[in-house]
Amino acid sequence: AAFSTPVHYYYRTDCESPSSFLCSHPVSNVSLMRDKKHALTFGQIYRIYLQLEMPDSPANQQVGMFMIKMACFSQDGEQVATSARSASQLQKASSSRIGMLRYQSDLLKTLGTLLFLPVFLSGAAEQKQVLEVELFSEYTDDPYSPSVTAVIEIMSSTIQIYSSQLYIHAHFTGIRYLLFYFPVLSAIAGVLSNFIFLSFLFILSYTRQLFKVEQTPEQVMTDDHLELVENRNKELQDGNAAAANPAELLGPLQTDPSDLSQEESHLQFGNTTEPQN
Repeated sequence: AAFSTPVHYYYRTDCESPSSFLCSHPVSNVSLMRDKKHALTFGQIYRIYLQLEMPDSPANQQVGMFMIKMACFSQDGEQVATSARSASQLQKASSSRIGMLRYQSDLLKTLGTLLFLPVFLSGAAEQKQVLEVELFSEYTDDPYSPSVTAVIEIMSSTIQIYSSQLYIHAHFTGIRYLLFYFPVLSAIAGVLSNFIFLSFLFILSYTRQLFKVEQTPEQVMTDDHLELVENRNKELQDGNAAAANPAELLGPLQTDPSDLSQEESHLQFGNTTEPQN
């Protein structure tokens, strides 16, 4: 979420004129690796700014506005991104410190020195100013060519710097913002929301089992009557089907005259034997 590293500057000595040593501006190579791993997460937006601790000296007052340039490079040496900003213009856009030392009149400096003379003599305070310059407001690292190193240049050969620090802060939005800046509150809200949801499901299932929907007597009588009518209709249909099946299988009855004569003789013989008994 946050990454900071000290920035150490150096002057190049490959000048065209050997008579002047300070022929170039301060340059620094900064590593963007942490424990041999990339310090920047892919897809995350970062805010990158440079903090300069500068003495309140006449030389820095005469420098006025100056440019700060930052270029990011991948492992193959390819330039990934570059930022060249004027320190004064950058302060207007990001509402940070102005890109030049604050002006103080000679009278104000004298009064300030006399007022804080004991503190200055003890070494607890120094006559210096801290300047913050935003280099990237929304920087996103390329996953195919991640940044490994950064080159920072200050376009002034006479500027005086006590120390310098590079800060990289992740810009979170939405849920990430709440989880990062309010971790305890986010944890409590997450646990409570899960508990409420599970409790609602438990109560709903318990009440459904406890209070089942019962039918009214009118609904029971209506259902029984309908069931009785359906059973009767089914029995009638089964009876009609059973009565129709034997007639269809046997077909029409055919009789012969010989069979009728035999049946009549058998009946007459039976009638004559009954009086003898």
